[in-house]
Amino acid sequence: MERTNDSILTEFVLVGLSAHPKLQTVFFVLVLWMYLMILLGNGVLISVIIYNSHLHSPMYFFLCNLSFLDICYASSSVPLILDSFLTVRKHVSFSGCMVQMFISFAMGATECMLLGMMALDRYVAICYPLRYPVIMSKGTYVLMAAGSWVSGIVDSVVQTSLAMQLPFCANNVINHFVCEILAILKLACADISINVISMAGSNLTVLVIPLLVISFSYIFIVATILRIPTTEGKRKAFYTCSAHLTVVIIFYGTIFFMYSKPKSKRSVGTDNQDITEALISLFYGVMTPMLNPLIYSLRNKDVKTAVKNMLGRKNLSDGV
Repeated sequence: MERTNDSILTEFVLVGLSAHPKLQTVFFVLVLWMYLMILLGNGVLISVIIYNSHLHSPMYFFLCNLSFLDICYASSSVPLILDSFLTVRKHVSFSGCMVQMFISFAMGATECMLLGMMALDRYVAICYPLRYPVIMSKGTYVLMAAGSWVSGIVDSVVQTSLAMQLPFCANNVINHFVCEILAILKLACADISINVISMAGSNLTVLVIPLLVISFSYIFIVATILRIPTTEGKRKAFYTCSAHLTVVIIFYGTIFFMYSKPKSKRSVGTDNQDITEALISLFYGVMTPMLNPLIYSLRNKDVKTAVKNMLGRKNLSDGV
């Protein structure tokens, strides 16, 4: 373990799949392909929304933010993950680890808040369609998006600052692919009660409250849809919310699966459990950003039409 003369930890070691070298090659190719799909899919979606004036509405503004956020989130961790697959044990400096943890945590917290804001947008659109342009003015939805980013960044500053103050004097080996905050806290050789309380407050603020907002929004949305007299009207109203609801289920479903599993109290199998948790975290960090643009593209006629038009203009210009 690398230390300076005053016994301050200077680096961490990421274990990843070092105990399974054959799997490392497979996962390297798979994760690299998925990362390229994240950049391509979200990049195309952002371009389509920016350059198509018909998509300049609150819903697509939030979607553009979500796509940019997914690119940032994946880019904060995937390069480190890919690098760990190429080395037996990846050494990461303490400062580098904290920076990566800060960005990943900030992007994850921001996405929770943003999904809540998107649910509010759908609630207003379905329940108050005539007042929607007035309620969701440009100033309102820009402020909602900015609030999501500020909340996520501030939350990450608090959690990262508290983690940086902890002493790590016994072990610097992280059974993970990246510097994940819970994996870091396991290595501390001091009381982490403040960190636990702070994390509980963080979960309440950026996880539970947005989930409650989403839940209550969709309760009112479903109630409104059921009052629509025509089947076609009900189908159209539900169709406008289906993409967001699918993303929410995947996002929160993965989070709850990650953090609600009972922890083994036995020392035997603990490493295997850590690797399992790391693989689930890998799915959360790579699969979700890759699926988001696909879900919104396949389940949204406006986006599909805009993509086809953009590709059509590109082919036409190439032909000329």
